[in-house]
Amino acid sequence: MFDKADVKIYHGFGHTHDLVVFGHVFKRKPSPRNKYTENVFHNIIQLLKLFFVKPLPNVPVQLTWQGQIFKSKTEKDGFFRFSWKSANHIPAGWHSLIVECLNTNGDVIGSDDGKIFVPHITQFAFISDIDDTIIVSHSATIGRRLRELFIRNPKTRTVFKDVQKHYSLLARAHTVEGELNPFFYVSSSEWNLYDYLHDIFTHNRLPEGAFLLNQVKRWFELWKTGKTKHQGKLLRILRILEIFPNQKFILFGDNSQSDPAIYSMLAEQLPGRIFAVYIRDVSEKNEPATRQLLSAIEKHGVHCLLFKESGEAVIHSREIRLIEESN
Repeated sequence: MFDKADVKIYHGFGHTHDLVVFGHVFKRKPSPRNKYTENVFHNIIQLLKLFFVKPLPNVPVQLTWQGQIFKSKTEKDGFFRFSWKSANHIPAGWHSLIVECLNTNGDVIGSDDGKIFVPHITQFAFISDIDDTIIVSHSATIGRRLRELFIRNPKTRTVFKDVQKHYSLLARAHTVEGELNPFFYVSSSEWNLYDYLHDIFTHNRLPEGAFLLNQVKRWFELWKTGKTKHQGKLLRILRILEIFPNQKFILFGDNSQSDPAIYSMLAEQLPGRIFAVYIRDVSEKNEPATRQLLSAIEKHGVHCLLFKESGEAVIHSREIRLIEESN
């Protein structure tokens, strides 16, 4: 029995007939970062705080959405997921919702206001990995990954050159003014890093989108950060494609780990749904295997590019008319 709980909602997404939102309930969660500095000690403390969380398992939660109320319980790691159909048609844009945590008497002991994004009916949608695709992370080497996390803050992390230009052009491609293409950021990084990543994206003016991350870790599991089973990432991407059956998808990843293999499975299982695959070449030893996988993907009619610099990807997107000449 608790008299107080901290509820954390992450951006949801969907359309009138299939809406989804995720979140966690914690006994305690870290306070938001309010200071950015290059002081290494300060950055280490701020990063560690993100992993000093205590999830609350099996506690009642309820979602309030435009007069509708849905009830559920948290999982063993404090995670909750609501998936529902709206009673009313939902126009494109961002919409507000509330999730509350209840005690055994039905009293509210914690709540959070969240947002859910309903994209316009556009021709294309984009799914992108984050680490070593957008942000320099050295994910394949745990020591170097932890070094990047510990010594830098969200405003000093390095984003690959021209990635913001490319993604911004794609967000506006083949759509009308004010109706941006939707972006989904699917990563092996943990939900602990949600605010941290959101700060990086905001600072670097990357397209706003929905994040789908990996299971929360505690402080004593920090050394395993960024490690997840490939099947989990595949299932998260499949869920996005299921919710948005009318869009063709463009997938972004890198060859430090499993993105090429995952995207190859998607191209094979879902013919016609994947328009293009972009893989950033960050691993010389994986390059031959990556080229083989991309060659297999191309046989399904998918445009593919293995690239080192985002400028190359911009040129390729123009060549395949993914980016319109006016952009």
